[in-house]
Amino acid sequence: MIIHNQEVTSIRAQILDAALGLFSERGFHGTSMPALAERAGIGAGTPYRHFESKEQLVNALYRECKDALMGALLTDFPFDATAREQHRAFFHRLVAFFRARPEVFDFLELHHHQPYLDAENLERERQALSPVLAFFEHARRERIVRAMPPEALAAVVWGVFSGLMKAARLGQVEASDALWAQAESCAWSAVRRGDPANETREEPEP
Repeated sequence: MIIHNQEVTSIRAQILDAALGLFSERGFHGTSMPALAERAGIGAGTPYRHFESKEQLVNALYRECKDALMGALLTDFPFDATAREQHRAFFHRLVAFFRARPEVFDFLELHHHQPYLDAENLERERQALSPVLAFFEHARRERIVRAMPPEALAAVVWGVFSGLMKAARLGQVEASDALWAQAESCAWSAVRRGDPANETREEPEP
């Protein structure tokens, strides 16, 4: 029984690994279960012994990817550090994870908030954003960052990161450690509250 369970786990891992590659390359609708079985090196009907449908498979993969990402970002995170240090730590953890697993970046970007994601994954997405929004809400109230909605501040930082990551994935730029450090500094400069005398007047705090 133990050997059987190990074999089941191994085949499931093969399927998920193949699915990650295909879903990242072709998207959900461009990926067929027969192509997935061929990529995984298993029989055509084998994926259906582990996942009832392609929808169930993509949701299982999304959960694994999202949980791996959040674990990499938040495990032993320096929550007691200054806002500036927390931003730097979070940004560089984000960079390190997706540089190590670029196919996960492609997959999550393609499947973010798609209609085939189940309620559990949509809730997982909401929970994943929660600490980021809480950080920006606190920093805004402390007048450390601009008087913008936390969602907008998070979008600005993500835009810097994802734009450079996409450019690197396309071979348009060589994203060295030094360039990522500059990108993080740019992202922080974009959201931090500057000297009021030297910037456009912002809306008052709500």
